[in-house]
Amino acid sequence: MIRFAAAALIAAASLAAAPAFAAAGASGTIQLNSSVAQTCTVAVTDAGATLNILAGSSNVAVGSVVENCNDGAGYTITVASSNNGTLKSSATGAQAISYTTSYDGTSGSGASFAVTRSGAQFNKTANVSVTVPANAQAIAGSYADTLTITIAGK
Repeated sequence: MIRFAAAALIAAASLAAAPAFAAAGASGTIQLNSSVAQTCTVAVTDAGATLNILAGSSNVAVGSVVENCNDGAGYTITVASSNNGTLKSSATGAQAISYTTSYDGTSGSGASFAVTRSGAQFNKTANVSVTVPANAQAIAGSYADTLTITIAGK
């Protein structure tokens, strides 16, 4: 009888220690998500150029721009003049002098013009140049304008 009790005890202990098995085909999922923010920047370098109003200046390099924009649909560069595309002087009797700006081969004049890019670009260098027609009758004084380069994703 002791043998029987010991055998029953061993059998009960082995049943209690048996591992539980998962049902066949059970699974779980993990969803991965991320996002990239639109980032468009310009780094503008002023070349410090001087324009010759009396003799005229043709296609003078006045600066360069490094464009970066990760918008896959592209972006727009706007070149805006503070003086509506003219060099102005505060000298008595001075008239504003019109000029033309070229941005990466696209020319414009007046208050502003835009250059459109069709896709994302990184470290794209664009040159900025200005053409001023000769004006032998310009009044003495300092003439100036400011160009502002702006980038915007589509």
